[in-house]
Amino acid sequence: MRTQIQLTEAQAAGLHKLAAERGVSMAALIREGVDRTLETDERAQLWERAFAVVGKHRDPDGATDVSERHDDYLADAYQEW
Repeated sequence: MRTQIQLTEAQAAGLHKLAAERGVSMAALIREGVDRTLETDERAQLWERAFAVVGKHRDPDGATDVSERHDDYLADAYQEW
């Protein structure tokens, strides 16, 4: 897909210099930047989803020290199986 963007003179000069140093095209650097932006956004969304469930589920037995005694509770759960 082809698209057009406008860069500042400083951005264009910086990209041109970096592209020459790396031996790649400016377009390759721009695509790399877009990929990194999308990956960062996807990771942020995953973290948001993970944190959204924090505190939503309560222990049916009312335990409040699960963060400290998680190994004990896990061992108890496996023994019940």
